[in-house]
Amino acid sequence: MKNLLTFLLCLALYSCDDGDLQIETINFDDSDIQYCGSTVTTGTTLFFKMVDSEALILTLASGTLKNEASDGEVAYPISGSTIITYRIFSENVTTNYFCDVIPVTEPTVIEEIEAEGGSVLITTTEIVDGENTSYEHTIRLSEITLINNSNGQRITDLSINDFGTVTTN
Repeated sequence: MKNLLTFLLCLALYSCDDGDLQIETINFDDSDIQYCGSTVTTGTTLFFKMVDSEALILTLASGTLKNEASDGEVAYPISGSTIITYRIFSENVTTNYFCDVIPVTEPTVIEEIEAEGGSVLITTTEIVDGENTSYEHTIRLSEITLINNSNGQRITDLSINDFGTVTTN
């Protein structure tokens, strides 16, 4: 009986390790870019994509989106004001998680990884429709490096080059 108890205790201690999440791919290609509010302005700083219990979050400095056409892609390196965050939640996440004035308590974040390198590339095109002018901002990600600091794991096969397109007036 004592040997059986020892065996079960060893099995319980070594069979589960919730701390080593193995993330091999991130794919948000089929997910649309989202933001809080009904329109995007030049002051909008938070954009996100969600797939079930995962989210890819882009935080820009206020004023990064400009109501003027760009001459090609403008690169914003990952830094203190341009942040890419990948999160895994305890259950499926909704827009309310990011946009409610009073933050929701569920789902909880199981894993959060911030990009340590790469760039956010933004191309802005002026669109004139009669007397109305708007600006279309195409957002791409380039050479994003996500490293899980808890275990040093680098996430491979990062299929998130095209983040999305938003329009400001």
